[in-house]
Amino acid sequence: MGEEEEEEETTVKSSTTVKVSSNQEEEAWNLRKETQIVELSERIMNGDLKTQIEAARDIRKLVRKSSAKTRTKLAAAGVIQPLIFMLLSPNYDARHASLLALLNLAVRNERNKVKIVTAGAVPPLVELLKLQNGSLRELAAASILTLSAAEPNKPIIAASGAAPLLVQILSSGSVQGKVDAVTVLHNLSSCAENIHPIVDGKAVSPLINLLKECKKYSKFAEKATALLEILSNSEEGRIAITDSDGGILTLVETVEDGSLISTEHAVGALLSLCHSCREKYRELILKEGAIPGLLRLTVEGTPKAQDRARTLLDLLRDTPQEKQLSSSVLERIVYDIATRVDGSDKAAETAKRLLQDMVQRSMELSMNRIQHRAASCTPSSIPSK
Repeated sequence: MGEEEEEEETTVKSSTTVKVSSNQEEEAWNLRKETQIVELSERIMNGDLKTQIEAARDIRKLVRKSSAKTRTKLAAAGVIQPLIFMLLSPNYDARHASLLALLNLAVRNERNKVKIVTAGAVPPLVELLKLQNGSLRELAAASILTLSAAEPNKPIIAASGAAPLLVQILSSGSVQGKVDAVTVLHNLSSCAENIHPIVDGKAVSPLINLLKECKKYSKFAEKATALLEILSNSEEGRIAITDSDGGILTLVETVEDGSLISTEHAVGALLSLCHSCREKYRELILKEGAIPGLLRLTVEGTPKAQDRARTLLDLLRDTPQEKQLSSSVLERIVYDIATRVDGSDKAAETAKRLLQDMVQRSMELSMNRIQHRAASCTPSSIPSK
């Protein structure tokens, strides 16, 4: 046998040995994990409270470093029910450890999410939302957030009485707690089985305040404006938006600065106000300088946002209905002009540019009027912020 053949045979043997060794190590690791799962299950189901707390903490450590398969195996081993029982314990450490264990079992595992809710986790989680202890309360909110991501869980959580307690977190929770609460409410609002709205007028003021503080193009703003649009469909919600400090202004600012999704929801809320009673809301919306943002939205928004902006602009005009020049008519006129100027091939592009120029000019005129009004006023006090 030549040297090259001997070297090739040695390489193949070495590669095979490494593969066998690797497989053996993986099998040994899986066996240790299986043994660990059985031991954790035994401790959490049959141990005393101290043993259960330690087991819950170990479950959290194990699943944080493991795959969804390990989470599924732990659930199959029966750890979910005793962890839910621990939520009812008066012992703080038992509640804290079980919350974290359940939260980690549910993450990235739809089957476990449904199993946890089916096993009865929602009522004790709702009770934890009532606590004054901020840490446990917000861990409960985070757990409900994770569970609410599974479609089958939404009707159960929606019917549990969690929503009013989550609204309280919007006003008094930490930043993360508020984000979690808004996300849960948004998840629940998308449930087709809900007969009644998830939130009522009490949610408007904290949602407006949160929308003021956040970036209007953020995912958080998209969820907050979606909830405000839903609330604007009820008389209670519309009154609350109007009564909230800067409520309509905040929606107008979102139309101007928001993402495609948040602008769609914000203009939807304003349209709902104006549709319900044009005489009542028209001046309130105009006073906040809504026209420039709405004009821009007719050009740059989603198709739904564009339609809503056009409809709202028509409602905001001061001319009688039969004499109004609707937004769609205006667009057709501009398109006809563009066709005559640049031909049909370039008409769409030219029309868009002309409309954008009109929007820019309208914004400049609006700003000039605002500056003129400001110059003619002498306020008694100027806010420091």
